[in-house]
Amino acid sequence: MSTTAPGAASPASTPARHWSRIGEATCVWGVWCLYTIHRLFGRLAFRAVLYPVVTYYWLAHGAARRASLDYLRRMHRATGAQGPLPGARHTLRHLYAFADTLLDKLLAIGGRYAFGNVTREGAEVMLRQIESGQGGIIVTAHMGCLELCRVLARHRAGLRLTVLVHTAHAQRFNRILARLDPGSTLQLYQVDEISPATAQELADKVRAGEFVAIAGDRAPAHGGRAVSVPFLGAPARFPVGPYVLAALMDCPLFAMGCIRHGDGHLLRFTELARAVRLPRAGRAEALTGYATAYADWLAQLLVLSPYDWFNFYDFWAAPDNTPGRTR
Repeated sequence: MSTTAPGAASPASTPARHWSRIGEATCVWGVWCLYTIHRLFGRLAFRAVLYPVVTYYWLAHGAARRASLDYLRRMHRATGAQGPLPGARHTLRHLYAFADTLLDKLLAIGGRYAFGNVTREGAEVMLRQIESGQGGIIVTAHMGCLELCRVLARHRAGLRLTVLVHTAHAQRFNRILARLDPGSTLQLYQVDEISPATAQELADKVRAGEFVAIAGDRAPAHGGRAVSVPFLGAPARFPVGPYVLAALMDCPLFAMGCIRHGDGHLLRFTELARAVRLPRAGRAEALTGYATAYADWLAQLLVLSPYDWFNFYDFWAAPDNTPGRTR
């Protein structure tokens, strides 16, 4: 549920940097400025101001353009889409979709989004878990407007969500959350790595009926565990943290994704596993199996709306950080 996009990166001729070492481009004052424009003048004015900002970013950040083009072309090939391969204009559209989604995130948090425009699929699995009084692990992705999961709370009380993020901007965004919605049950939890103490704290939350959301589409920093699984036609590294946490906490594992749908958004949920089992013999194979199932689920959702995935770095880079792009 990241709200920021990676900034400048090394030229293509140098090794690709890990996403966590790429600077964050969005600043809090800029977010508030754009949000204020929307409140005063509406969405058309917001988009009019947004377009030159995004265009400047697109021109100034070659790494984001290359990563977007790489992803869009992989999607094009993997789905067997007709017509020419995506080009530069498609990458601009991709970045614009990210920026436009940022407004939806703020509107959703502040209760100003038209929640009637949200279509839900598979929400029953989450509602049943809420009714049981137990929480769980939710695997998310850097896609769409996941903050719209708060629409569930409007229909069924009890959804308390802690989102694990690997960015130092978590506290800044928590302050934005507090200003937009002082009673929000959504909290960002910044972690560099999950220590035993952190795992215990999260386990206590799950036992108390809370849900812990963690991105399943970015390999962790600092040499954290990840597995290589097929994604859009080529191997890509996916983290194993969500599956390890679910196994440690002995709780269900869910997936949640969001894409644009007509004039609103589609929120899709599924239960990936009622119980995650990681036997000592075959642990690596089990982790790969869970990550593969999630990658397949994610790809199926992105096919419906390719411009809603916001990982603007070389996602297919090899473990040694050599670029993994195809042309």
